[in-house]
Amino acid sequence: MGVKYVFVTGGVVSGLGKGITAASLGRLLKARGYKVTMQKFDPYINIDPGTMNPIQHGEVFVTDDGTETDLDLGHYERFIDENLGKNSNVTTGKIYWSVLHKERRGDFGGHTVQVIPHITNEIKDRFYRNFEDDETHIAIIEVGGTVGDIESQPFLEAIRQFQHEVGHENAMLILVSLIPYLRCSQEIKTKPTQQAVKTMQGMGLQPDVIVCRSEVELDQDTKDKIALFCNVPSKNVLNNLDLKYLYEAPLAMEKEHLAEVACECLNLECPKPDLKDWKEMVDTLYSLNHTVKIALVGKYTQLHDAYISVVEALKHGGIACKTEVAIKWIDSETVTPENVASLLDDVNGLLVPGGFGDRGIEGMITAIKYARENNLPFLGLCLGMQLSIIEFARNVIGYSDAHSIEFNPSTTHPLIAFLPDHSESDDLGGTLRLGAYPCVLEKGSKVRELYGADEISERHRHRYEVNNDYRDVLKENGLRLCGMSPDGRIVEMVELPSNLFHVATQAHPELKSRPNRPHPLFTGLVAAALEHEMK
Repeated sequence: MGVKYVFVTGGVVSGLGKGITAASLGRLLKARGYKVTMQKFDPYINIDPGTMNPIQHGEVFVTDDGTETDLDLGHYERFIDENLGKNSNVTTGKIYWSVLHKERRGDFGGHTVQVIPHITNEIKDRFYRNFEDDETHIAIIEVGGTVGDIESQPFLEAIRQFQHEVGHENAMLILVSLIPYLRCSQEIKTKPTQQAVKTMQGMGLQPDVIVCRSEVELDQDTKDKIALFCNVPSKNVLNNLDLKYLYEAPLAMEKEHLAEVACECLNLECPKPDLKDWKEMVDTLYSLNHTVKIALVGKYTQLHDAYISVVEALKHGGIACKTEVAIKWIDSETVTPENVASLLDDVNGLLVPGGFGDRGIEGMITAIKYARENNLPFLGLCLGMQLSIIEFARNVIGYSDAHSIEFNPSTTHPLIAFLPDHSESDDLGGTLRLGAYPCVLEKGSKVRELYGADEISERHRHRYEVNNDYRDVLKENGLRLCGMSPDGRIVEMVELPSNLFHVATQAHPELKSRPNRPHPLFTGLVAAALEHEMK
């Protein structure tokens, strides 16, 4: 039957959860047997978020094919359990970059290059999806920001044109909009949503469905009022309340009949969904038997979205262990040898995540030293692995100035060095080791036991690696190099067999964890933290 398209836009304010609404719809449609893919269009001019400050933008989510993308793609993958790729995140910067290259090549034959039609045509080209099979595919496309933003206008104009090209029965529009609740007067206000829809209508767009984000449930009279003023059927005005757990969202939207309404708009059959596994996972969340506290020592703790995949992966590990994971956020700049014991004596585990730059590095190393010496379960990710090796070299082997050349180019013991074919003169954007790479696990190792496989694949985002000149001395002093690239050239994982759980990886395993398919390293950390708690 071809491809059907669902566009998701936002009204009133950003940050309402358009991505979660889109991802929930994806899960509900996939549960009905449809093939689903997802895409995010971001209005900012950066080519990608790879060089953006995590405190401003949140984490950079990396796909298997090595694309640096918006964090919403992490939610998409976790909800629909499909691996996305380079076509799944498009920015204004990418659009203009492509159009300008075409103009330089002479593709436009000397014509004046304009927003309409050249920019909008480029955007529409990114909408179109072609699949080789005859099954129905549903492409869910989220546009960042809100309908009133200047930078979003070319995307909305492209949607208007696209709907005419493919037909309204093949391309529907969902508006996720805020319905404010004024506590002082105990009133629900629909006017902001009416204004958002009016703005859309002024651009030639009419939402088919309005998903109302609200603190309180909307009664039928309020839904009828929104339907009347916004020109949609009352049954297409849906409530989306705040929830205790993120992963309840698909089940909540199923009760609101989101998938049924979408299928009706797209002239699709709407069979009963198979949500058994998802319901069981949510039921587990409400019946966790234990609690552990895990310290996350990082440099971007001011904005938890900077580590959102790590946070979610810890929750997934908790689901597997039927254990609630409480995160203790610790700014690595505040950690010193004098206070590390007081900061970590009430936790059952330590996680040191990825990052760039030398700020807060010594605090992370100090925390890792405490975990190693006190048999506190530890998981290091990317930078966390590099720092665990530096800590080991300094405090076990005795190389007091051991460091990474990223932070100290003049160190006499560069335990961490540049990847082959990389140098400090490289551009920052897109020059990292990015995407999925295979890793061979050593038989008898902790990680081999956790994965249950000899060879695995994990996603990467780094420019430095373990200096192979130090492999032998690391092993001689008790560190196990338990994961290697298939050619034996790159150290991918290390562990300390003498400890309960002291594991680190050059990869970002958090990017592949799913709520109903937790990642083994995070499950291992939570299980070890639970064992530590019960001692």
